[in-house]
Amino acid sequence: MVIKSLYISRLFNQYSYTLNLCDGLTFVHSPNGYGKSTLMHMVYAAMKGDVKYLSEIPFERLDVGFKDESNLIIENESGDLLIQMQKNELETPLTPDEMADICEVVYISPERLMVKKRDGHISPALETYAQELYERIRYSKEHSELTPYAGQRKEMSDSDLEFWCKDLKAKLDFIKDAGFEPEIPAGYRFPPSRYELSSYRKDYEDLTYSISEYVKDNYILAESIIIFKDIINGFFIGKKMEISENGKIVINLNGGGALQLSKLSSGEKQIMIIFYNMLFHADPGSVIILDEPEISLHVTWQQRLGKLFDDICRVRGMQIVVATHSPQVIHDMWDNARELKPYNA
Repeated sequence: MVIKSLYISRLFNQYSYTLNLCDGLTFVHSPNGYGKSTLMHMVYAAMKGDVKYLSEIPFERLDVGFKDESNLIIENESGDLLIQMQKNELETPLTPDEMADICEVVYISPERLMVKKRDGHISPALETYAQELYERIRYSKEHSELTPYAGQRKEMSDSDLEFWCKDLKAKLDFIKDAGFEPEIPAGYRFPPSRYELSSYRKDYEDLTYSISEYVKDNYILAESIIIFKDIINGFFIGKKMEISENGKIVINLNGGGALQLSKLSSGEKQIMIIFYNMLFHADPGSVIILDEPEISLHVTWQQRLGKLFDDICRVRGMQIVVATHSPQVIHDMWDNARELKPYNA
């Protein structure tokens, strides 16, 4: 669900703001101390049902308006929260679990070099994500067998089925470029020839439906891997990121040899962590809140971020809200910029 607007009154008992957001990419900027980062975290907390965080922030009211004309309203009475969803002038109380079902949201905080694992331990984010990606690729490699399709089917002519087969073959080739592929049963060729399709129509229809399910389960992962590699290698100088045969992230030096992830510069780690979160932790159609992407980045790298964020919004149908102090991050996309201007302060 797309967030259309934000309103907060008496943040820190001082500031009131109204922001109208873009459908895709929005930059939010302001001087230090105006509560920009706090507001971004509050929106994330509201979408995750984190009432503990919200109750600890001094504010009077937070409204999150959505494109479907519904509004999430959170009123704060000295730490006691009244939470309602308003649509068509009707207000319905919400529980924290119901808040978390409103939309999918990912928050990328300024303190992103370290992450807390499920067991409570703190570990370097990049090494954690590399292991996570390795496990996802290994799972896809180990589950390459096709399974029979048991869902509903639609009526198709031979030409429709032939076109679908060719489309799926292109997607299979794309998935193969990411390092994994399905096991096509012996004796079958995919895509089939017109003769094979007409002679063994039922068999190839069954196979095509099974392949379609495989593509649905694996295409986004493959697309994420390929886009991630392209983006990161577009930034790297003197080195190249690869995904090894067994699914490990490898940093190869142009002069020979390899470099451990822990030995990358702070800026290189930041770039990998930001785009990993965007591509692997956010589902298509979700909302991403990114705070201070400029940390540790050279001006020339900062200037490249906006276009890449905009591309991800378009390819994945996402909404990305970027809180930044850097005009270089906004660069030439000021139509997408919104200044946090307090009133009644």
